[in-house]
Amino acid sequence: MSASPAAPPTAASAAPTLAGKYLTVVLDNEAYGIGVLKVREIIRLQKITPVPQMPSFVKGVINLRGRVIPIIDLRVKFELKAEFTERTCTVVVQVKLSADQTVQMGLIVDSVEEVVTLAANEIEPTPDFGARIDTSYLLGMAKVKGQVKTLLDIDRVVAPETVSALAAAV
Repeated sequence: MSASPAAPPTAASAAPTLAGKYLTVVLDNEAYGIGVLKVREIIRLQKITPVPQMPSFVKGVINLRGRVIPIIDLRVKFELKAEFTERTCTVVVQVKLSADQTVQMGLIVDSVEEVVTLAANEIEPTPDFGARIDTSYLLGMAKVKGQVKTLLDIDRVVAPETVSALAAAV
């Protein structure tokens, strides 16, 4: 007896798995959600040591309590206006490189808003922007207090080849 392949998840069946808690952060006056299970801590900006020949969104590395972690500027990664304010901070996240390997990275954001708990009915699938637009790094769109917040798949936001280059450099 052969098992039939599982059907790909539809938007309706995928939504319940997206329900949960998200840390909302601001980038250029827009709100984005990062799953709280990926977030390790939120820290103030500190001196970043540049690493040569990295993409422009990779600002370098910091020493976080004896561990060297790469720093990514999400504003630059998303091609948004990047300016530092007193609320600019770094969100340290756990990024999955492969099934058995993870790495901590710092993400520079304009500010942190709050932790929200989202039910499945508050999350809609990512709209189809056309064949040429890659939305694989988006989990969906959340409706929170009358506003739309984009939910990020943080493992896919940082391209695997960038993570590999950073791991080799650090």
